[in-house]
Amino acid sequence: MRKILEINDLKHLARNKLPKMFYDYIDTGSYSGGTYKDNEEDLKKIKLKQRVGVNIKNRALATQILGIDYNLPLGLSPVGMGGMMYPKGEILAAKAANEMNIPYILSTMSICSIEQVAENSNSPFWFQLYVMKDKEFVKNLILRAKKAKCSALVITMDLPLLAQRHNDIRNGLSAPPKLGFNQLLQLIKKPEWCLRMLANKNKTFGNILGHVKGVKDLASIASWTNEQFDQELTWDYVKWIMKLWGGPTILKGILDLEDAQKSLDIGADAIIVSNHGGRQLDGAPSSILELNKISKLVGAKLEVYVDGGFRYGADVIKAKALGARAIFIGRPYLYGLGAKGYEGVIDAIRIFEKEMDITLALCGETNINNLSLKNIVEH
Repeated sequence: MRKILEINDLKHLARNKLPKMFYDYIDTGSYSGGTYKDNEEDLKKIKLKQRVGVNIKNRALATQILGIDYNLPLGLSPVGMGGMMYPKGEILAAKAANEMNIPYILSTMSICSIEQVAENSNSPFWFQLYVMKDKEFVKNLILRAKKAKCSALVITMDLPLLAQRHNDIRNGLSAPPKLGFNQLLQLIKKPEWCLRMLANKNKTFGNILGHVKGVKDLASIASWTNEQFDQELTWDYVKWIMKLWGGPTILKGILDLEDAQKSLDIGADAIIVSNHGGRQLDGAPSSILELNKISKLVGAKLEVYVDGGFRYGADVIKAKALGARAIFIGRPYLYGLGAKGYEGVIDAIRIFEKEMDITLALCGETNINNLSLKNIVEH
């Protein structure tokens, strides 16, 4: 078996193990995929200053996020359908994050429910909210997250409607998979995945099934969800959610200076600079290009996080130098989850940790929280 040395090794293994529909769900963007590609390519263009002649023996990667001490300035982003990559996928990811002492964000569109993750997790996790038209459902979801003792609410701002992802449509993506000819062909090619999933009770969206009137099966979940993304998502709706939640709130999908200022004005505790991993507005700028401007504007008054395109520890160092308090990864840990389950998620986090540590040292720094623009090569 290919030795696991970098995230691309987990990506390669996940491609071999997952049915095409689920691998493509991870590794795709909307429309042309331009913004998805730019997230990675723009990170590569940023160069770090190599410094020598410095005592780099004792290095520190730990940081505080929302007042909590974590081992790394790294967290696991909210991603849908984790439980279709590996049985109990969200539970395994939460356990791995807990083991490595980093934040984990559970998605509204998870396969395992809030309650299931809470029952199997030794530490609080964050909950990500997709804002739906059905305010009663949104209210109940927030109350469920509070009851599960979620420590922060992440409100996704950049999905008032779903952008088209061509591969998902061509593959007939669904959870559980429909059993058409195309889907059966994909499943037959991955017998190991099929055997694992046969014994798994969780096969559809656990936060929705049983919590919405009239939603009793896959067809009704699909039709309900497609109609529910709220095109009237406004800052007033966000303020209503924040008041109902009453705890630490993070706004995800902030990519514009005016929106960053508005987030500060309404009292958000943090923002995630994000273009939804290139899965929404195709043609939006990469997250890393907007990070420093946003951090300069609001970073002194709220915490600024970033996601999108992070594949290497050096990418994390770059984002820290450009003003991010924390960096969140989605695809890298899903590759690990699809490849090896719990151990794969641990592998992904450890790869980032090792690469961050060595990159920090070769930049002539010993504390990851001391990085700034002085560590970036100007062009």
